[in-house]
Amino acid sequence: MVGMTTSHSTEPTALITGASQGFGRAVAQQLSARGWRLVLDARTEADLQRVVSDLPRAVGVTGDVTDPRHRAALGAAVDALGGIDLLVNNASELGPSPMPRLREFPLAAARAVYETNVIAPLALSQLLLASLAAAGGAIVNVSSDAAVEAYEGWGGYGPSKAALDHLGAVLAAEEPAVRVYAFDPGDMRTGMHQRAFPGEDISDRPDPGTVVPALLRLVDERPASGRYRAADLAADAIGEAAR
Repeated sequence: MVGMTTSHSTEPTALITGASQGFGRAVAQQLSARGWRLVLDARTEADLQRVVSDLPRAVGVTGDVTDPRHRAALGAAVDALGGIDLLVNNASELGPSPMPRLREFPLAAARAVYETNVIAPLALSQLLLASLAAAGGAIVNVSSDAAVEAYEGWGGYGPSKAALDHLGAVLAAEEPAVRVYAFDPGDMRTGMHQRAFPGEDISDRPDPGTVVPALLRLVDERPASGRYRAADLAADAIGEAAR
């Protein structure tokens, strides 16, 4: 594994939120195949245990990332493994579906979106920052093109991801010992994406597993902190292979 340093174990450790399905599950599966130890989070016990049961060296902690007690339990699980090398803030809240225009967006739903997409990643980063810095680790905040493009109906989710991007950029400026990445995976065939387009056929979107190698490039090569698109990372890899 290129670039990743560990101060506490020959087996690197990652915490992945929202790991019971979609992109989070795909990241967990591919990191596990590389020999990583994993702490996995999800809100539904049965779904999370189905993932954990298939992965060696994986621990599941069921709960909601917006709950401080659950975040403390995740921190305890990390401590029990001796520290952490990678935090993947993947758990996200879309908001109401169908997605309303801003003039009628329920404020309680907007607060829930920001609690999950902004406050929880910040809280987990604060909780784990010392361990990540000691390991020369990295934080990956899963972003979206809706963070940089204005789409009708995306006024709850998109601005929350823009806030997460900027939060990560400031954190990177303040904490040079930790790489902080905003990772835009692009459209994927996930349950959340289906909720964004209720009743539509999204079978033409890429499977989440096909996007994970782009994220792993960040983990392996450790470029400067910043915002990265999966499509660009994949195109770079193709260009390098052709040379």
